[in-house]
Amino acid sequence: MTTTKTGLCIICRHMRKVETERGSVFFLCRLAAEDPRLGKYPRLPVLSCHGYQPVENPPV
Repeated sequence: MTTTKTGLCIICRHMRKVETERGSVFFLCRLAAEDPRLGKYPRLPVLSCHGYQPVENPPV
């Protein structure tokens, strides 16, 4: 996945990638459990987010 398809989620420390047995991929926002303004599984691409915090070593 690239940042053009996922937006900020792919490089956010709150994101957890969830893969199903059938091969579907979803991005779970762990911060959504604490902040009701955020979606648990946000619509992609996310271009702006008040909870965004970049990871130190983003995936290539």
